[in-house]
Amino acid sequence: MGVIKQMTAPIRGIVTFPLFQLAVVVGLILFLQAADDNTIFGRIFTGLDSLVAATVQLFAAMITVKSFTQSWLVSGFMIAYVYFACLVILALLRIVIRTIVDLVGRSNAFGLRNAIARERGIVAYRAWVPFERIRPASIPQAQWEETFAWPADNRPPYPPLMQRLLFALTINIAAVAAILILLQLFTPFPVITWLAALFKAPIGG
Repeated sequence: MGVIKQMTAPIRGIVTFPLFQLAVVVGLILFLQAADDNTIFGRIFTGLDSLVAATVQLFAAMITVKSFTQSWLVSGFMIAYVYFACLVILALLRIVIRTIVDLVGRSNAFGLRNAIARERGIVAYRAWVPFERIRPASIPQAQWEETFAWPADNRPPYPPLMQRLLFALTINIAAVAAILILLQLFTPFPVITWLAALFKAPIGG
């Protein structure tokens, strides 16, 4: 497993490069655009085109959108939507692959349990070393780990997923609200006024 990771490191470096990702997204958009309207890819592009057009219309309700601005908005939103869709697909694939690897390791299919366990053991050790460095010599290692890393009841030493999601959502909303207020008060961009007009437009229509 480690040898495979070392061999694929240059490829992963290229794939994670932002300009390469942008080129892939633009190429995917051109591929969808060139597809026949009656095919699955053509229908996907039609739906994407309708979504982008609706988004541009929403922005046109709060700011003046002329030809130059409209072209940039169409291109930007189309790239953003495709990029977000690719991120979601990759996240789902990562979950599926991790689940398959877990099943392979648990059942020892193809005799890969030791290789998977060794690779994950290396990752766990590297994460454990900084934690162990701050352990006082007076505290036994087992007590230290039980207190902060691996409780005796096998419960994770962090809050439940829903609580963490709510906390992260609250922090992000507060940060976005602070940025919007600062932009409204100290810059020539009345973002809050624009957003208010954006939400009033569908109601008024």
